[in-house]
Amino acid sequence: RSEVNMSEKKITYKQAGVDIAKANSFVKRIKPLVDNIYSPQVLGAIGGFSGFFNMEGLDVENPVLVASTDGVGTKLLIAQKQNTFDTIGIDLVAMCVNDIITSGAKPLFFLDYFSTGKLFYDKGTQIVKGIVEGCKQSECVLLGGETAEMPDLYKEEDFDLAGFCLGIVDRDKIISGKSVETGDAVIGIQSSGVHSNGFSLIRKIFSEEELKSSIGKEVLEPTYIYVKPILKLMDKVNVRAIANITGGGLVENIPRVLPDAVKVVIDSKNWPVPRIFMQIQKRANVGKREMYNTFNMGIGMVVIVPEKEVNKVKAILKNYYALKSYVIGYIEKGKKEVVIK
Repeated sequence: RSEVNMSEKKITYKQAGVDIAKANSFVKRIKPLVDNIYSPQVLGAIGGFSGFFNMEGLDVENPVLVASTDGVGTKLLIAQKQNTFDTIGIDLVAMCVNDIITSGAKPLFFLDYFSTGKLFYDKGTQIVKGIVEGCKQSECVLLGGETAEMPDLYKEEDFDLAGFCLGIVDRDKIISGKSVETGDAVIGIQSSGVHSNGFSLIRKIFSEEELKSSIGKEVLEPTYIYVKPILKLMDKVNVRAIANITGGGLVENIPRVLPDAVKVVIDSKNWPVPRIFMQIQKRANVGKREMYNTFNMGIGMVVIVPEKEVNKVKAILKNYYALKSYVIGYIEKGKKEVVIK
């Protein structure tokens, strides 16, 4: 009898927890933000079923498309503790475009996926502002996205972000690392902090109060976007390999761009490791190898170049982008690994 009564009761989609009208209103609210990064390559407007990008006029002789997808991970939980949501969108874009550029590709457009237990206008708008800012920094278009309210999958305040990026590179200019040879210099470009990796450990070793205060603010610093400096280096320097230092740190990421017969020997005294990493190591009570296998340790991107090009690289990074860089090691004969002195 109770089952019959329940079946006769009307329950709307909104009562079930999904407010379509609110979602549509949210799209209208963020439209002016997205319009700020308009490109003549974009056909159509936000709100359609798909995004259209015209490939004509890109001046790439033998075009190859390069794609990447990623998220921000549990750094989102730090954003919640800090009640700060305007930077994690930058992280989202950075995690994708910084992968794209390791092959020498220029990012063309970005799409985001924002899922939440309940859509809050202010939080959602701040997140999109960050995504737009990340797209501006990487000179790519925010072509579209999806906002999904899923009340039984997430708690009301919970949310997750995913990003998708497409780039383009000339087949003859793809940076694969195949040309790396012994004697080449390994240059580390400064990070803006911990970037977007290692947060499951960070959340274990620092207290709730610390993550709501200065420590939380420090680790929330957005991931640096290296698109402009890397593209500039490619124009002026013989860049043989590029490695984005994300999860796995220097130890795991550099071998991904090495040929089989060489290794990287790094001297950890060649650059100043930011204080935050020393704090993490002390609090976690782990060894140096564990830290270099988890965090970027102050080096967000690595480029491998002939030794004679080192000064040119450092000058470009300093003069155009005010980025600090260091010769952190050299290429030697070996078995596709990183050795840290």
